[in-house]
Amino acid sequence: MKFTAQQIVIIVVSIAFIIAGILTIYIEETEGDEGDATSSVTDSTDPAGMAEGDSVVVHNSLEGDPYAELDELIGLEAVKEEVRSLANFVKLQQQRKAKGLKTPKMSYHLVFTGSPGTGKTTVARIVARIYKDLGVLKSGHTVETDRSGLVAEYVGQTAIKTNAIVDSALNGVLFIDEAYALVPEQSGSDYGQEAISTLLKRMEDDRDRLVVIIAGYTNEMQRFIDSNPGLQSRFNRYINFPDYTPEELVGIFHMYMKKNEYTISKEGEVMLRDRLEYAVAHKDRNFGNARFVRNVFEKAIQNQANRLANRKGLDAEALMEIDAVDLKPAFESNREWNE
Repeated sequence: MKFTAQQIVIIVVSIAFIIAGILTIYIEETEGDEGDATSSVTDSTDPAGMAEGDSVVVHNSLEGDPYAELDELIGLEAVKEEVRSLANFVKLQQQRKAKGLKTPKMSYHLVFTGSPGTGKTTVARIVARIYKDLGVLKSGHTVETDRSGLVAEYVGQTAIKTNAIVDSALNGVLFIDEAYALVPEQSGSDYGQEAISTLLKRMEDDRDRLVVIIAGYTNEMQRFIDSNPGLQSRFNRYINFPDYTPEELVGIFHMYMKKNEYTISKEGEVMLRDRLEYAVAHKDRNFGNARFVRNVFEKAIQNQANRLANRKGLDAEALMEIDAVDLKPAFESNREWNE
């Protein structure tokens, strides 16, 4: 069978695209969360090996009690209550089924709404492990992606790319951040629709092996769900993630210090609280919440290192203490700082 030059080009591009898609999937072994730093079990660094532009992270199911880790999260009391309520409902339905009683058909898929850095990815990972604990999922791992991990640049490639991502998420949770980007406003014809159609089909075909959690800003996510009857029927459980209060952001900063063995001076503590109260009072919709705090912490300890680099005979106290002179430029150099 002979192929035309155009067909050969399409075949070569398709093969190259599939290989490139496979190579973008990385295994994240750490417990951290890129930006949603809300738990005492977190890492302030990004996953090793991730390059700029990579949009797929596979997070293995970890040992330990997911319910305890849920309780350790700073703030998010309403979110914790919703997750525990969901877990209780699933547990009771399984017990009813075991006794031969009728059980309503339920969807395990979830919609997380809220601003960036409010713990959505962290909680998605915990939910995956809770589902594993309840026997809903065999693996309990999460595959985290966004539009760029699902939508291709060429006709006919989006379905292939989306199916590959879904395959990697089977027996676990597929977490799609900023899912509303699959249906851009006033987009007209867009490959995102092909990704949605493929995803909906797989959610039906693999309904016993796949849970999908989609996340993003509240209004945009509602628009996204309303754009497709299939999405409306499969996503009917919403959990809203509120922005953090200044006191909660201070707690997150202290969590980072405890995790990394740092302390803070009295002057530094006063500045930390004042600056975080100001940041919250003057935030816009893109304010990063816990991500903002993580960035400030990382810049502050870098500033501390520069301040102490040429000093000799430093004791442990000096090596640990963050001062106001370290914090001030850490806030001012942050791109989200509005003053």
